[in-house]
Amino acid sequence: MKIIDAHLHFSCRPGFYETAKHISQVEFSAHGLRQEFEQAGVVAGIIMSTPSREPNQPSGSPEEFVLEDGTVEGLLSCVGVNPERLKEDHKELDYIEGELKKRMATGIKLYPGYFPYYVYDSIYDPIYELARKYQVPVAIHCGDTQSPKGLLKYSHPLTIDELAVKQEDVTFVICHMGVPWMIDAAEVTAKNQNVYADLSGLIAGNKEHVMKTKAKRLYVEYIQQALVISNCYNKVLFGSDWPLVPIKPYVEFIKHVIPEEYHEAVFYRNVLTVYPKLNEIL
Repeated sequence: MKIIDAHLHFSCRPGFYETAKHISQVEFSAHGLRQEFEQAGVVAGIIMSTPSREPNQPSGSPEEFVLEDGTVEGLLSCVGVNPERLKEDHKELDYIEGELKKRMATGIKLYPGYFPYYVYDSIYDPIYELARKYQVPVAIHCGDTQSPKGLLKYSHPLTIDELAVKQEDVTFVICHMGVPWMIDAAEVTAKNQNVYADLSGLIAGNKEHVMKTKAKRLYVEYIQQALVISNCYNKVLFGSDWPLVPIKPYVEFIKHVIPEEYHEAVFYRNVLTVYPKLNEIL
């Protein structure tokens, strides 16, 4: 079975190296990612660009996607947005539009919780106009934040409901299925025809930790309960959040969670609907 990883990270930023070394114990390099793709049967992936907070450096700059030992075939990206920069001048918006014109860009990524703005705040209106103009989806971080300084009220998946109603002609992806608010995320996905969810980042750890979590019945059943309640397997996407976990064990975990009859849809077909640019490289 072919697999598309709809949510991963591929950046020179030190935090990802630390995560790879101390949490997931993966080789965080282009070579390491290529190997993980081959082992797991992944044929393409989508990089979630992390918005820069450095002065005079636009969000998701090209350096984001370059590691010291080369690149990886089959990668597209979602352009990260720093809303603070949107208030300053048009440079940030111009940069994002410039990226969306490139072949590699297949979407936009927002980080509520890490930034103190609700997704329906008017500060993001120009971003949704760009999504509409270039016919790309907007992926949105939802749920827990890695940083203790994050504010969870901004990243709760219920905030996506108001956004989806206001911007009904834009496609949105609830990342991480809003963990730990998965049932809320599932309901927002089921209610709104323009909302999808990805299953990235439900675990952070090495292979052994992933296998131990797979054996935790209450956690597995909690995810399954949300999926059963929403009954929207055609709107759920596989994503790993690499380098938070090694990809192959995480694929096995998600296979365990999802009924087998929906595997092809969740691991492959649904992603092509949400991120149609992938069809150009497959």
